[in-house]
Amino acid sequence: MTQTHQAALPSSRVITLGGGCFWCTEAVFVRVKGVLDVESGYCNGHVLNPTYRQVCEGTTGHNEVVRLVYDPQVISLHEVLEIFFVIHDPTTLNRQGNDSGTQYRSGIYLSDEADRAVAQQVLNEVNAAMNGRVVTELQDLHNYSAAEAYHQDYFEHNPDQGYCAFVVAPKVQKFLKTFADKVRHA
Repeated sequence: MTQTHQAALPSSRVITLGGGCFWCTEAVFVRVKGVLDVESGYCNGHVLNPTYRQVCEGTTGHNEVVRLVYDPQVISLHEVLEIFFVIHDPTTLNRQGNDSGTQYRSGIYLSDEADRAVAQQVLNEVNAAMNGRVVTELQDLHNYSAAEAYHQDYFEHNPDQGYCAFVVAPKVQKFLKTFADKVRHA
């Protein structure tokens, strides 16, 4: 399965999420029914159009993210965020598994102020369920740029690469098992 790259519907919505390595997050969301497009990128840093190498150095302030375009008539923002919070650990500051650094922070980045109330509600629910340990930031989206082409559809093109086989694949399997009713069927 690859990114859908469908034309956005007039009613489509956009949300940008940071849940650790964008390869993991992208690999899940390309499988979600109602998600029209997934793009790996960088946001909320102070350098215009940073490179992957710059972001990994941890000096740009950027986060590795996925920008989702979704159809709210098929999947709601609440449901998108439920999936997001299950597929990563929102309680570890600047870390997901062995990946550490500010570029791996948990974050929800808004393109539309109208999404703030739903995002805050889900964040509050998750935080309550996790005894106040959630470190996910909720911010307006700033300075977004797409990641280099080789990062797009990375898992689909490199399923046998070590990181993909041992880190990405288990997250995809967790999604498939936990959210079977939300899986896109080709």
